[in-house]
Amino acid sequence: MFTGIIAETGIVESVNPLSGGKELVISCSFAADTHVDESISVNGVCLTVVSSDSETFKVQCVEETLRKTSFQSVTQGDEVNLERSLTINKAIEGHIVQGHVDAMGMIEKIEVDDNDKLITISYPEEYIPYIVGRGSIAVDGISLTVAREEENRFTVAIIPYTWDYTNLKNMKKGDRVNLEFDIFGKYIVRYLDKLHHKSKE
Repeated sequence: MFTGIIAETGIVESVNPLSGGKELVISCSFAADTHVDESISVNGVCLTVVSSDSETFKVQCVEETLRKTSFQSVTQGDEVNLERSLTINKAIEGHIVQGHVDAMGMIEKIEVDDNDKLITISYPEEYIPYIVGRGSIAVDGISLTVAREEENRFTVAIIPYTWDYTNLKNMKKGDRVNLEFDIFGKYIVRYLDKLHHKSKE
């Protein structure tokens, strides 16, 4: 479990083929403190550390992860958002994020509004019920608030700090991002959907 508050960005040092997937070696400041089987959110995807040293940690992406996330196109040198898992004594400063990506979105537009950057992202239409104005969403693991919504597009406002300290500063129109919709919203939609079907029986 995570909060969507990015600890730092890391660099993908190498991408190695794995049977049905990929193995990533990522450098970051806290690599020496990681351990095997630790869960780390990498661009919003919960991945497990399989080995580490003083400067890097290694994770593996299986075929299903590649199919559903932007890791299908990850390359050496990419900057990735990193968050270690939530602990009991850690404040939940963003929102509850599982690290289970629901869908990929595409950046449609990046605008500048005073000190904020406005990013508009499109996403598959079947997920429209999960987007709510002023609601929470995780974009590449970053806890953000939906500022505007329109059909299968939403806009988020990025403050300068988030822009500078995440990989959003590298984004451009057409880039793919990992989306995880609010877990409470998903449960509510599922519950109401079951009630609706039950009323038809």
